[in-house]
Amino acid sequence: MNIIELYQLFRASSGVNTDTRSLRPGQLFFALKGENFDGNAYAMAALDAGAAYAVVNEYVVEEDPRLIKVPDTLAALKDLAAWHREHVLGERRLPVIGLTGTNGKTTTKELIREVLSTRHRVTATEGNLNNDIGVPLSLLSITPETEIAVIEMGANHPDDIGKLVQVSRPDYGLITNVGKAHLLGFGSFDGVKRAKGQLYDYLAAHGGKAFVNAADPVLVEMASQRGLETLPYGAVQEVLPTTSETPFLRLCIDGMLVETHLVGAYNAANVLAAIAIGQAFGVSLAEAVGAITAYVPANNRSQMVRTERNVLIEDAYNANPSSMAAALDNFTTLHDSHKVVMLGDMRELGVDSVWEHMQVVRRLDGCGLSQAFLVGDEFRKAVANVGCRPYVRLFATSDQLAAWLAGNPLEGATILVKGSRGIRMEKVLPAL
Repeated sequence: MNIIELYQLFRASSGVNTDTRSLRPGQLFFALKGENFDGNAYAMAALDAGAAYAVVNEYVVEEDPRLIKVPDTLAALKDLAAWHREHVLGERRLPVIGLTGTNGKTTTKELIREVLSTRHRVTATEGNLNNDIGVPLSLLSITPETEIAVIEMGANHPDDIGKLVQVSRPDYGLITNVGKAHLLGFGSFDGVKRAKGQLYDYLAAHGGKAFVNAADPVLVEMASQRGLETLPYGAVQEVLPTTSETPFLRLCIDGMLVETHLVGAYNAANVLAAIAIGQAFGVSLAEAVGAITAYVPANNRSQMVRTERNVLIEDAYNANPSSMAAALDNFTTLHDSHKVVMLGDMRELGVDSVWEHMQVVRRLDGCGLSQAFLVGDEFRKAVANVGCRPYVRLFATSDQLAAWLAGNPLEGATILVKGSRGIRMEKVLPAL
């Protein structure tokens, strides 16, 4: 079956799915295969559950006219997504904004969605479906009514972005920032720059444009090296001070006060990016500010939550050296007499891991903390190297910290909770 025939089946279907647990009648089921799973084993179950067709690998022995056999189901999914991206509006080209970066991708994507939605019908990546499966699924959720698509792209390996742009084919791009993350996969900070820079590479080769933070010398240099046409943003703004009573980011842009529900001055660049993209697509500053003011983050990203006993700054979805430093620097500026941090290990840092965790421990000394709770083996090694601080307690797992907090409750504290996804720092939240 060629791509045109497959696309006709897709257009007649109710969408695509890769998981039988969420399958809806009339969908196309793609049987994806990974290291620890093989969706081909569930193809017949998908058909029994109402799938219109199941796209499976050629080695599947069952015979059914609703089975579409291909050499590689993931490749077929990507091909279908790329074809849809190009043909969903017929002869008109859909503007696609590609988004990547070390920190702030999902928050920035949500801000861009909110801003653009004041004037346009927008399709954007849901949650953080930003990998080689999530990006095709995001593209396939675009409808003929979509006027702009915002596609988030993540990377753990050197060629990830290069592969994803071949599917999403963006006309515009944004790299939020470039920092230290996934060093185990990228090898070095220069490796991170090369990997993220593949978005700029694609745009430069295909006549695209990049929104570039003019206040970020790394991004400016990366764009300049490629001769890329840029749409700069990052005008000077005033970031207002915060306290535990007014912890949210507030900033002034062109004389207009922007009051957000985001915690952390590092989100100022994300706000500026969303406003710049909105203005490029006809959204006024007032409309953009209104959308940003109304946006409330979720999923443990830059959230502030008041419990019966404490004020929590929940940033527990992920962590790397860059985002950890930014979070701690912001926490340092918070004026409060009882500040506490609960930090989990930063994963995938390779040979630099212990040294990077040592840097975090040293940074704690200047944060004005009452207590610090550190979770994970990497922090244990770091403390062993730099020496234990009297305000530091170590725990092997977030479960152990949660159990300790249940027996030793904290009250009246402002608490930053942050760590890599695998540490599951959200487990401590119910005890706070």
